[in-house]
Amino acid sequence: MTAIRSLMPGRPATLLGTAPESMEDAAAYEAAGGYGTGCGPEQLLEHIATAGLRGRGGAGFPAAVKLAAVRDGDGPPVVVANGEEGEPGSVKDRWLLRARPHLVLDGLARAASITGATRSYVYVSDPVAAASVRRALAEWVPALPVEVIETEHAYVAGEETAVVRRINGGPALPTAKPPRPFQQGVGDKPTLVSNVETLARIALIAARPDLRRQIADSTLVTLSGTSGHALLTEVSCDTTLRALAAAQGTAEATGALMGGLFGGLIADGSLDLPLERQALAAAGTTVGCGAIRFLAPGECPVTAAADAVSHLAAESARQCGVCVAGTAAVRDTLHSLATGRPDPDAVTKLLRWSAGLPGRGACGLLDAAAGTAGSLLRAFPDITRAHVESPCRACSAVPPDGGSRLAVAVPAVAASLATPVPALKGTP
Repeated sequence: MTAIRSLMPGRPATLLGTAPESMEDAAAYEAAGGYGTGCGPEQLLEHIATAGLRGRGGAGFPAAVKLAAVRDGDGPPVVVANGEEGEPGSVKDRWLLRARPHLVLDGLARAASITGATRSYVYVSDPVAAASVRRALAEWVPALPVEVIETEHAYVAGEETAVVRRINGGPALPTAKPPRPFQQGVGDKPTLVSNVETLARIALIAARPDLRRQIADSTLVTLSGTSGHALLTEVSCDTTLRALAAAQGTAEATGALMGGLFGGLIADGSLDLPLERQALAAAGTTVGCGAIRFLAPGECPVTAAADAVSHLAAESARQCGVCVAGTAAVRDTLHSLATGRPDPDAVTKLLRWSAGLPGRGACGLLDAAAGTAGSLLRAFPDITRAHVESPCRACSAVPPDGGSRLAVAVPAVAASLATPVPALKGTP
Protein backbone atom coordinates (compact mmCIF):
# COMPACT_ATOMS: atom_id res chain seq x y z
CA MET A 1 0.00 0.00 0.00
CA THR A 2 1.18 3.51 -0.82
CA ALA A 3 -0.12 6.38 1.27
CA ILE A 4 -0.44 9.90 -0.10
CA ARG A 5 -0.41 13.11 1.91
CA SER A 6 1.13 16.55 1.86
CA LEU A 7 3.91 17.61 4.20
CA MET A 8 3.05 21.24 3.39
CA PRO A 9 -0.45 21.58 4.89
CA GLY A 10 -2.27 24.82 4.30
CA ARG A 11 -0.04 26.02 1.48
CA PRO A 12 -1.83 27.08 -1.71
CA ALA A 13 -0.93 25.99 -5.24
CA THR A 14 0.27 22.47 -4.53
CA LEU A 15 0.25 19.52 -6.90
CA LEU A 16 -1.54 17.25 -4.41
CA GLY A 17 -4.49 19.58 -3.88
CA THR A 18 -6.99 18.58 -1.19
CA ALA A 19 -8.37 15.37 -2.73
CA PRO A 20 -5.35 13.40 -3.96
CA GLU A 21 -7.26 10.09 -3.80
CA SER A 22 -9.73 11.20 -6.52
CA MET A 23 -9.53 12.10 -10.18
CA GLU A 24 -10.10 15.81 -10.79
CA ASP A 25 -12.51 16.43 -13.66
CA ALA A 26 -12.54 19.43 -16.02
CA ALA A 27 -15.34 21.25 -14.20
CA ALA A 28 -13.52 21.07 -10.86
CA TYR A 29 -10.22 22.11 -12.43
CA GLU A 30 -11.74 25.10 -14.21
CA ALA A 31 -13.74 26.11 -11.12
CA ALA A 32 -10.48 26.24 -9.18
CA GLY A 33 -8.90 28.55 -11.76
CA GLY A 34 -7.36 26.08 -14.17
CA TYR A 35 -7.16 26.74 -17.92
CA GLY A 36 -7.35 30.49 -17.21
CA THR A 37 -5.97 33.06 -19.60
CA GLY A 38 -3.50 34.50 -17.08
CA CYS A 39 -0.19 35.72 -18.44
CA GLY A 40 0.96 35.43 -22.04
CA PRO A 41 3.62 33.01 -23.31
CA GLU A 42 6.57 35.41 -23.02
CA GLN A 43 5.60 36.56 -19.56
CA LEU A 44 5.07 32.97 -18.44
CA LEU A 45 8.51 32.01 -19.75
CA GLU A 46 9.98 34.87 -17.73
CA HIS A 47 8.12 33.70 -14.62
CA ILE A 48 9.46 30.16 -15.12
CA ALA A 49 12.98 31.52 -15.48
CA THR A 50 12.84 33.81 -12.43
CA ALA A 51 11.31 31.01 -10.37
CA GLY A 52 14.27 28.80 -11.24
CA LEU A 53 12.03 25.86 -12.17
CA ARG A 54 14.01 22.75 -13.08
CA GLY A 55 12.83 19.58 -14.78
CA ARG A 56 11.49 16.84 -12.52
CA GLY A 57 12.36 13.89 -14.75
CA GLY A 58 15.73 13.33 -13.12
CA ALA A 59 18.33 15.50 -14.82
CA GLY A 60 17.04 18.76 -13.32
CA PHE A 61 17.74 20.90 -16.39
CA PRO A 62 16.43 24.51 -16.20
CA ALA A 63 12.93 24.44 -17.69
CA ALA A 64 13.06 27.94 -19.18
CA VAL A 65 16.31 27.21 -21.03
CA LYS A 66 14.84 24.06 -22.54
CA LEU A 67 11.63 25.83 -23.58
CA ALA A 68 13.57 28.67 -25.21
CA ALA A 69 15.87 26.26 -27.06
CA VAL A 70 12.90 24.45 -28.61
CA ARG A 71 11.16 27.73 -29.44
CA ASP A 72 14.28 29.03 -31.20
CA GLY A 73 14.98 25.80 -33.11
CA ASP A 74 14.75 25.19 -36.84
CA GLY A 75 11.19 24.32 -37.77
CA PRO A 76 7.74 24.09 -36.12
CA PRO A 77 8.26 22.55 -32.67
CA VAL A 78 6.65 19.52 -31.05
CA VAL A 79 5.88 19.17 -27.31
CA VAL A 80 5.66 15.89 -25.41
CA ALA A 81 4.43 15.23 -21.88
CA ASN A 82 6.62 12.35 -20.74
CA GLY A 83 4.73 10.17 -18.27
CA GLU A 84 6.71 6.96 -18.75
CA GLU A 85 7.99 6.33 -15.24
CA GLY A 86 10.86 3.86 -15.55
CA GLU A 87 12.20 4.05 -12.00
CA PRO A 88 10.68 1.19 -9.96
CA GLY A 89 10.54 3.28 -6.78
CA SER A 90 8.71 6.27 -8.30
CA VAL A 91 4.94 6.72 -8.66
CA LYS A 92 4.49 10.49 -8.91
CA ASP A 93 4.05 10.74 -12.68
CA ARG A 94 1.50 7.95 -12.95
CA TRP A 95 -0.40 9.42 -10.01
CA LEU A 96 -0.45 12.87 -11.61
CA LEU A 97 -1.84 11.49 -14.87
CA ARG A 98 -4.42 9.38 -13.04
CA ALA A 99 -5.54 12.01 -10.52
CA ARG A 100 -4.82 15.42 -12.07
CA PRO A 101 -4.67 14.96 -15.85
CA HIS A 102 -6.06 18.45 -16.50
CA LEU A 103 -3.20 20.06 -14.58
CA VAL A 104 -0.73 18.23 -16.84
CA LEU A 105 -2.70 19.03 -20.02
CA ASP A 106 -2.87 22.69 -19.00
CA GLY A 107 0.91 22.73 -18.59
CA LEU A 108 1.37 20.97 -21.93
CA ALA A 109 -0.83 23.56 -23.64
CA ARG A 110 1.17 26.39 -22.09
CA ALA A 111 4.47 24.79 -23.14
CA ALA A 112 3.06 24.56 -26.66
CA SER A 113 2.11 28.23 -26.55
CA ILE A 114 5.59 29.26 -25.35
CA THR A 115 7.41 27.21 -27.99
CA GLY A 116 4.96 27.76 -30.85
CA ALA A 117 4.44 24.02 -31.19
CA THR A 118 2.15 22.62 -33.87
CA ARG A 119 1.93 19.05 -32.50
CA SER A 120 1.63 17.65 -28.98
CA TYR A 121 1.69 14.25 -27.33
CA VAL A 122 1.22 12.53 -23.98
CA TYR A 123 3.55 9.54 -23.74
CA VAL A 124 2.71 6.80 -21.21
CA SER A 125 3.09 3.09 -20.47
CA ASP A 126 0.45 2.93 -17.72
CA PRO A 127 -2.96 1.93 -19.19
CA VAL A 128 -4.84 3.53 -16.27
CA ALA A 129 -3.03 6.82 -16.79
CA ALA A 130 -3.69 6.65 -20.54
CA ALA A 131 -7.41 6.14 -19.93
CA SER A 132 -7.47 9.05 -17.48
CA VAL A 133 -5.83 11.37 -20.01
CA ARG A 134 -8.23 10.31 -22.77
CA ARG A 135 -11.17 10.93 -20.46
CA ALA A 136 -9.79 14.37 -19.66
CA LEU A 137 -9.38 15.17 -23.35
CA ALA A 138 -13.01 14.19 -23.93
CA GLU A 139 -14.02 16.70 -21.23
CA TRP A 140 -11.76 19.51 -22.45
CA VAL A 141 -10.73 19.88 -26.08
CA PRO A 142 -7.41 21.76 -26.29
CA ALA A 143 -6.68 24.31 -28.99
CA LEU A 144 -3.74 22.16 -30.10
CA PRO A 145 -4.83 18.52 -30.44
CA VAL A 146 -3.11 16.03 -28.15
CA GLU A 147 -2.28 12.48 -29.18
CA VAL A 148 -1.83 9.83 -26.49
CA ILE A 149 1.03 7.46 -27.30
CA GLU A 150 1.27 4.23 -25.31
CA THR A 151 4.41 2.15 -25.03
CA GLU A 152 5.63 -0.91 -23.18
CA HIS A 153 7.01 -0.18 -19.73
CA ALA A 154 10.81 -0.32 -19.46
CA TYR A 155 13.50 1.48 -17.48
CA VAL A 156 14.91 3.10 -20.65
CA ALA A 157 11.57 3.82 -22.35
CA GLY A 158 11.28 7.25 -20.74
CA GLU A 159 14.74 8.43 -21.83
CA GLU A 160 14.10 11.40 -24.13
CA THR A 161 15.60 9.90 -27.29
CA ALA A 162 13.67 6.68 -26.65
CA VAL A 163 10.49 8.77 -26.37
CA VAL A 164 11.20 10.41 -29.72
CA ARG A 165 12.08 7.12 -31.37
CA ARG A 166 8.82 5.52 -30.22
CA ILE A 167 6.66 8.45 -31.35
CA ASN A 168 8.44 8.33 -34.70
CA GLY A 169 7.29 4.72 -35.09
CA GLY A 170 10.31 2.85 -33.81
CA PRO A 171 11.06 0.97 -30.59
CA ALA A 172 11.24 2.83 -27.28
CA LEU A 173 15.03 2.53 -27.10
CA PRO A 174 17.64 5.27 -26.67
CA THR A 175 19.68 6.56 -29.58
CA ALA A 176 23.12 8.10 -29.75
CA LYS A 177 23.42 11.84 -29.09
CA PRO A 178 23.75 14.38 -30.67
CA PRO A 179 21.35 15.42 -31.99
CA ARG A 180 19.24 15.85 -28.90
CA PRO A 181 15.46 16.12 -29.18
CA PHE A 182 15.46 19.91 -28.69
CA GLN A 183 17.54 20.07 -31.86
CA GLN A 184 15.95 17.28 -33.90
CA GLY A 185 13.23 15.12 -32.45
CA VAL A 186 9.76 13.97 -33.49
CA GLY A 187 9.51 14.20 -37.27
CA ASP A 188 13.01 15.74 -37.19
CA LYS A 189 11.52 18.88 -35.61
CA PRO A 190 12.72 20.62 -32.44
CA THR A 191 10.99 18.70 -29.65
CA LEU A 192 10.35 19.47 -26.01
CA VAL A 193 10.25 16.22 -24.02
CA SER A 194 9.10 17.35 -20.59
CA ASN A 195 8.32 15.33 -17.48
CA VAL A 196 4.66 15.58 -16.48
CA GLU A 197 5.45 17.03 -13.05
CA THR A 198 7.42 19.82 -14.74
CA LEU A 199 4.42 20.63 -16.92
CA ALA A 200 2.08 20.53 -13.92
CA ARG A 201 4.29 23.10 -12.16
CA ILE A 202 4.25 25.28 -15.27
CA ALA A 203 0.45 25.26 -15.11
CA LEU A 204 0.56 26.23 -11.42
CA ILE A 205 3.00 29.07 -12.13
CA ALA A 206 0.70 30.34 -14.89
CA ALA A 207 -2.21 30.39 -12.43
CA ARG A 208 -0.24 31.75 -9.48
CA PRO A 209 2.83 33.67 -10.69
CA ASP A 210 2.96 35.38 -7.31
CA LEU A 211 3.82 31.99 -5.80
CA ARG A 212 6.20 30.95 -8.55
CA ARG A 213 9.25 30.50 -6.29
CA GLN A 214 7.30 28.38 -3.82
CA ILE A 215 5.99 26.27 -6.69
CA ALA A 216 9.46 25.80 -8.18
CA ASP A 217 10.99 25.00 -4.77
CA SER A 218 8.50 22.23 -3.97
CA THR A 219 8.70 18.73 -5.33
CA LEU A 220 6.90 15.41 -5.33
CA VAL A 221 8.79 12.53 -3.74
CA THR A 222 8.11 8.81 -3.49
CA LEU A 223 9.44 7.46 -0.19
CA SER A 224 9.82 3.78 0.64
CA GLY A 225 11.73 1.35 2.83
CA THR A 226 11.46 -1.96 4.64
CA SER A 227 9.90 -0.11 7.60
CA GLY A 228 6.60 1.78 7.41
CA HIS A 229 4.56 2.24 4.23
CA ALA A 230 5.51 3.75 0.92
CA LEU A 231 4.51 7.42 0.80
CA LEU A 232 3.89 9.85 -2.04
CA THR A 233 4.15 13.39 -0.74
CA GLU A 234 4.97 16.95 -1.72
CA VAL A 235 7.65 18.81 0.20
CA SER A 236 9.68 21.98 0.02
CA CYS A 237 13.30 21.54 -1.00
CA ASP A 238 14.59 22.68 2.39
CA THR A 239 13.14 19.54 3.99
CA THR A 240 15.84 17.20 5.28
CA LEU A 241 16.15 13.58 4.29
CA ARG A 242 15.95 12.60 7.95
CA ALA A 243 12.56 14.32 8.24
CA LEU A 244 11.38 12.43 5.16
CA ALA A 245 12.58 9.14 6.66
CA ALA A 246 10.54 9.85 9.79
CA ALA A 247 7.46 10.73 7.73
CA GLN A 248 7.78 7.48 5.78
CA GLY A 249 8.22 5.37 8.89
CA THR A 250 11.97 4.67 8.92
CA ALA A 251 12.76 6.98 11.82
CA GLU A 252 16.13 5.35 12.59
CA ALA A 253 17.28 5.14 8.97
CA THR A 254 20.94 4.24 8.48
CA GLY A 255 21.14 5.52 4.90
CA ALA A 256 19.20 5.74 1.66
CA LEU A 257 19.16 4.77 -2.00
CA MET A 258 18.68 8.12 -3.71
CA GLY A 259 17.10 9.43 -6.88
CA GLY A 260 15.49 6.19 -7.95
CA LEU A 261 18.54 4.20 -9.05
CA PHE A 262 20.61 7.15 -10.20
CA GLY A 263 21.57 8.94 -6.97
CA GLY A 264 23.38 6.00 -5.42
CA LEU A 265 23.67 5.15 -1.75
CA ILE A 266 24.26 7.59 1.07
CA ALA A 267 25.07 6.86 4.71
CA ASP A 268 23.47 8.12 7.92
CA GLY A 269 25.67 11.22 8.03
CA SER A 270 24.10 12.55 4.84
CA LEU A 271 20.51 12.29 6.06
CA ASP A 272 20.62 15.78 7.55
CA LEU A 273 21.02 17.22 4.06
CA PRO A 274 18.08 19.13 2.56
CA LEU A 275 16.55 18.10 -0.76
CA GLU A 276 18.16 21.19 -2.30
CA ARG A 277 19.91 20.18 -5.52
CA GLN A 278 23.26 21.86 -4.93
CA ALA A 279 23.59 20.52 -1.39
CA LEU A 280 22.96 16.99 -2.62
CA ALA A 281 25.35 17.39 -5.55
CA ALA A 282 28.10 18.54 -3.19
CA ALA A 283 27.56 15.29 -1.25
CA GLY A 284 27.83 13.24 -4.45
CA THR A 285 24.17 12.38 -4.84
CA THR A 286 20.92 13.69 -6.36
CA VAL A 287 17.19 13.65 -5.76
CA GLY A 288 16.76 12.59 -9.41
CA CYS A 289 13.15 11.68 -10.08
CA GLY A 290 12.31 12.08 -6.39
CA ALA A 291 12.35 8.37 -5.46
CA ILE A 292 14.10 7.65 -2.14
CA ARG A 293 14.36 4.26 -0.44
CA PHE A 294 15.49 4.40 3.19
CA LEU A 295 17.64 1.72 4.81
CA ALA A 296 16.31 0.47 8.13
CA PRO A 297 18.57 -0.56 11.03
CA GLY A 298 20.00 -3.99 10.30
CA GLU A 299 19.42 -3.68 6.55
CA CYS A 300 22.65 -4.21 4.63
CA PRO A 301 23.58 -1.61 1.99
CA VAL A 302 25.37 -4.30 -0.04
CA THR A 303 22.06 -6.09 -0.58
CA ALA A 304 20.40 -2.77 -1.47
CA ALA A 305 23.11 -2.11 -4.08
CA ALA A 306 22.79 -5.67 -5.41
CA ASP A 307 19.02 -5.25 -5.78
CA ALA A 308 19.44 -1.96 -7.63
CA VAL A 309 22.05 -3.19 -10.09
CA SER A 310 20.21 -6.47 -10.66
CA HIS A 311 17.19 -4.46 -11.76
CA LEU A 312 19.31 -2.28 -14.03
CA ALA A 313 21.01 -5.27 -15.63
CA ALA A 314 17.63 -6.86 -16.35
CA GLU A 315 16.36 -3.60 -17.88
CA SER A 316 19.32 -2.99 -20.21
CA ALA A 317 18.19 -2.21 -23.75
CA ARG A 318 20.95 -4.56 -24.92
CA GLN A 319 21.98 -2.15 -27.66
CA CYS A 320 25.43 -1.39 -26.27
CA GLY A 321 27.87 -4.24 -25.63
CA VAL A 322 29.63 -2.29 -22.90
CA CYS A 323 26.32 -1.84 -21.07
CA VAL A 324 25.36 -5.50 -21.31
CA ALA A 325 28.77 -6.67 -20.11
CA GLY A 326 29.32 -3.86 -17.62
CA THR A 327 26.01 -4.06 -15.79
CA ALA A 328 26.24 -7.86 -15.65
CA ALA A 329 29.75 -7.71 -14.19
CA VAL A 330 28.76 -5.19 -11.52
CA ARG A 331 25.61 -7.18 -10.73
CA ASP A 332 27.45 -10.48 -10.38
CA THR A 333 30.17 -8.99 -8.18
CA LEU A 334 27.69 -7.32 -5.83
CA HIS A 335 25.63 -10.50 -5.71
CA SER A 336 28.73 -12.50 -4.79
CA LEU A 337 29.44 -10.11 -1.91
CA ALA A 338 25.87 -10.32 -0.66
CA THR A 339 25.66 -14.12 -0.85
CA GLY A 340 28.96 -14.81 0.88
CA ARG A 341 30.87 -16.07 -2.17
CA PRO A 342 32.98 -13.01 -3.04
CA ASP A 343 35.82 -12.65 -5.50
CA PRO A 344 38.89 -11.59 -3.46
CA ASP A 345 39.34 -8.73 -5.93
CA ALA A 346 35.70 -7.62 -5.74
CA VAL A 347 36.39 -4.21 -4.20
CA THR A 348 39.19 -3.46 -6.68
CA LYS A 349 36.96 -4.40 -9.59
CA LEU A 350 34.05 -2.31 -8.34
CA LEU A 351 36.35 0.68 -7.92
CA ARG A 352 37.64 0.28 -11.48
CA TRP A 353 34.18 -0.12 -12.99
CA SER A 354 32.72 2.80 -11.05
CA ALA A 355 35.39 5.06 -12.54
CA GLY A 356 35.64 3.60 -16.05
CA LEU A 357 32.11 2.71 -17.13
CA PRO A 358 30.14 6.00 -16.83
CA GLY A 359 29.55 7.80 -20.11
CA ARG A 360 30.12 4.76 -22.31
CA GLY A 361 26.50 3.79 -23.00
CA ALA A 362 23.81 5.42 -25.15
CA CYS A 363 21.76 6.30 -22.06
CA GLY A 364 22.21 6.65 -18.32
CA LEU A 365 21.53 3.03 -17.33
CA LEU A 366 25.19 1.99 -17.29
CA ASP A 367 26.06 5.18 -15.42
CA ALA A 368 23.46 4.30 -12.76
CA ALA A 369 24.89 0.80 -12.30
CA ALA A 370 28.47 2.04 -12.05
CA GLY A 371 27.40 4.94 -9.83
CA THR A 372 25.60 2.61 -7.43
CA ALA A 373 28.76 0.54 -7.02
CA GLY A 374 30.90 3.63 -6.51
CA SER A 375 28.49 5.11 -3.97
CA LEU A 376 28.45 1.87 -1.97
CA LEU A 377 32.23 2.02 -1.68
CA ARG A 378 32.18 5.71 -0.69
CA ALA A 379 29.31 5.57 1.78
CA PHE A 380 29.94 2.14 3.32
CA PRO A 381 33.62 1.25 2.70
CA ASP A 382 34.15 -0.79 5.86
CA ILE A 383 30.92 -2.76 5.46
CA THR A 384 31.74 -3.53 1.82
CA ARG A 385 35.26 -4.72 2.57
CA ALA A 386 34.00 -6.83 5.48
CA HIS A 387 31.90 -8.81 2.98
CA VAL A 388 35.10 -10.00 1.32
CA GLU A 389 36.35 -11.44 4.59
CA SER A 390 33.25 -13.23 5.82
CA PRO A 391 29.55 -13.71 5.00
CA CYS A 392 27.11 -11.04 6.18
CA ARG A 393 24.37 -12.18 8.54
CA ALA A 394 22.00 -9.43 7.37
CA CYS A 395 22.46 -10.40 3.71
CA SER A 396 21.99 -14.08 4.60
CA ALA A 397 18.73 -13.28 6.36
CA VAL A 398 17.45 -11.09 3.50
CA PRO A 399 19.33 -12.01 0.30
CA PRO A 400 19.12 -10.00 -2.94
CA ASP A 401 15.83 -10.51 -4.75
CA GLY A 402 16.69 -9.17 -8.20
CA GLY A 403 15.14 -5.76 -7.52
CA SER A 404 11.47 -6.59 -6.90
CA ARG A 405 11.72 -5.05 -3.41
CA LEU A 406 12.30 -1.68 -5.06
CA ALA A 407 8.83 -1.53 -6.66
CA VAL A 408 6.21 0.84 -5.22
CA ALA A 409 2.48 0.71 -5.99
CA VAL A 410 0.65 3.79 -7.32
CA PRO A 411 -1.76 5.23 -4.73
CA ALA A 412 -5.38 4.36 -5.41
CA VAL A 413 -7.32 7.07 -7.29
CA ALA A 414 -11.12 7.12 -7.36
CA ALA A 415 -12.94 7.84 -10.60
CA SER A 416 -14.40 11.21 -9.66
CA LEU A 417 -13.51 14.19 -7.50
CA ALA A 418 -15.18 14.31 -4.10
CA THR A 419 -13.75 17.64 -2.93
CA PRO A 420 -12.64 20.50 -5.20
CA VAL A 421 -9.04 21.63 -4.98
CA PRO A 422 -8.22 25.11 -3.62
CA ALA A 423 -8.61 28.01 -6.01
CA LEU A 424 -5.51 28.70 -8.06
CA LYS A 425 -6.45 32.26 -8.95
CA GLY A 426 -3.95 34.84 -7.85
CA THR A 427 -1.92 37.83 -8.98
CA PRO A 428 -1.87 37.93 -12.80
